[in-house]
Amino acid sequence: MKTRQIPYIIAMALGLQLASGCRDSFLEVKPKGTDLEANYYRNATEAFNGLIAVYDVVGWQGGGYVTKVGALDAGSDDHLAGGGGPNDVSAFQVFTNYTMTPAQGPQEELWKKGYAGIFRANTLLSKLPDIPMDENLKKRFEAECKFLRAFFYFDLVRLFKNIPLLTKPVSTSEMYDVLQAAPADVYNQIIEDLKAAIAESNFPDQVPAGSEGGRATRGAAHALLGKVYLWQERWAESAAEFAEVNGTTPGQTSAKYGYKLMDNFEDLWKFSTNKFNSESILEAAYSSNSGGNWDCVACTEGNVLNIMVGPRGYKTLKPTAPDMVSGWSFLVVTKSLYDALHGDPRFNSTILDMDSLKANGIADYAPGHDNTGYFLNKFAAKIGDQSKGPGNKELNYPQNLYEIRLADTYLMEAEALVKSGQSGAAGTRAYALLNAVRHRVGLNPIEATDDNIFKERRLELAGEGHRWFDLVRTKRAAAALGGRGFVAGKNEILPIPLLEMENTKIEQSAEWK
Repeated sequence: MKTRQIPYIIAMALGLQLASGCRDSFLEVKPKGTDLEANYYRNATEAFNGLIAVYDVVGWQGGGYVTKVGALDAGSDDHLAGGGGPNDVSAFQVFTNYTMTPAQGPQEELWKKGYAGIFRANTLLSKLPDIPMDENLKKRFEAECKFLRAFFYFDLVRLFKNIPLLTKPVSTSEMYDVLQAAPADVYNQIIEDLKAAIAESNFPDQVPAGSEGGRATRGAAHALLGKVYLWQERWAESAAEFAEVNGTTPGQTSAKYGYKLMDNFEDLWKFSTNKFNSESILEAAYSSNSGGNWDCVACTEGNVLNIMVGPRGYKTLKPTAPDMVSGWSFLVVTKSLYDALHGDPRFNSTILDMDSLKANGIADYAPGHDNTGYFLNKFAAKIGDQSKGPGNKELNYPQNLYEIRLADTYLMEAEALVKSGQSGAAGTRAYALLNAVRHRVGLNPIEATDDNIFKERRLELAGEGHRWFDLVRTKRAAAALGGRGFVAGKNEILPIPLLEMENTKIEQSAEWK
C-alpha cells in the first residue's frame, strides 16, 4: 500500500514542535531537542525558547542541502548549479536550467521554511497574552515575532506570489480549506507587522553583539520595510525608510543604530572574528557546536554552503596556495560574473580563480559539473575554520550569512532616490550613497544612474542571494536568463509545490498552470 504524504502546511498544523537551536550568541540556549507546543509557554523562559524557535527558521537548511541563498544563486546569471553531476542536488540543477516543475525544484524547502517560521510566530503571538512574565519583555517578544513573520511572508510572496495568509494558529480541520490571498493583502500585512514592531517602544534600536547578536532591532525593521516598499515601487517611502537606517552622512556611523561600513571589504568574510559586525543589519546565525552529522543534515546548525561551494578535489601544490578545504563544487561562478568583477578590488574576496591557480602550479582541483574554473570564495570553507567539536566537519562550519547589510541598504536607498527623480549627480544623496560603497574598496566616484547602481549591487553583493531577486524586481531577468530557459511571465515566481495542492483548496499560480 502506498503511503500518501500530507501537505507541509497541514503537517505544521497537526502538532507544532519547538526545536531549540545551538547557534551562536543568544540562540545558544540548550541542546537540540523538541517540546510539544501544547504543553509549552508556561513562563518567560519557555516564551523565550519559543522565540528562539522562530529565529531558528531564518537559517533554515533542508535535508537535501537546499537553502535560500543556494537556490537563488543557482537560478541567477552569476552562478551555475555545479556539483558532481547533472542530478546532484536536482533542486539546484532545475533552477539553473529552468526546467522546474511543481514536483521538482527548490520550492518545497523554501515553502516549508516560510510557513515553519510563520506557524511558530503565530503560535507564540497567540500564547503571549496569557504567559505570566514581565509586560515590557512580552511586548519586545511580540515586536520580534511580528518582524519575523513579516520577514517570512516577504520571502514567500516574492517567491510564490499566490500564498495563504495566516495570522493566527489554524486547526487541522480548517487547514484543508485555507485559501490563497491576494498578493496586495499579503504586502499590507507585512507592512502592518513592520510598522507595529517599529512603533513598539520596547523594540530596541541596538543590541549587544556578544549576548544578543542576531536578534532583530528597529533598524532592521526599517530596512526590511524599505525593501518591501522598493518591491512595490513606492520610491519615496522606500528612500525614507532606508535614510532612517543609513544615517545622515553616508560612510559615517549611523548615530541611532550604530551601523557603519566595515573598513575593509575582505573582513566581512572573516566570520570567525566578525560575526554581527557594524555592517550587519540582519544575519542568519550558524554554529560549529551542534555536532551535525550525516544522520540528519537538516538538523545541523552549521552552514552547509561552506562545504558545498568549495572546489572539488582541492590540493595544495605550493605553500602560497589558498587555505581551502576540498568541497563539492556547487554554485560555480559564471564567466559573466568573472568578467564583471575582474580588476575590481572585491574580486579576490568574492571569486576563487582555480583555473589560474592550476595553470601556475599553485593548487589543483577536480573539475565538477558545469565547471568554469571559478568558485565562490566568500563562502568556500577554509581549513582554519573547520570545527574542532563533535559531528562531521563538513556540516559544522560556523559562517553566518548576511540577510541585510549596510552596503545593501546604501545601494537600495540610492536606487529609490534615483527612481523617485533625484539626478544622482555629484552633490546628491544618491551619489554619496553609491560612492560610499565604492570608496570603501578604493574605487573612483561615478554618477548614481540606475544602471550604475544595478551594476554595483552585482559586484558588491555577488553570491549573497540578491541577484535573482534584483533581476526579477527590475524586469531584467528575461534578458539575463533567457538563454538558460527563463520564460518571461512565468519564471519570475516559483511554482506552488505539488504536494501543497493535494486535498487542499490551494491552487497552482496561473503562471504555472
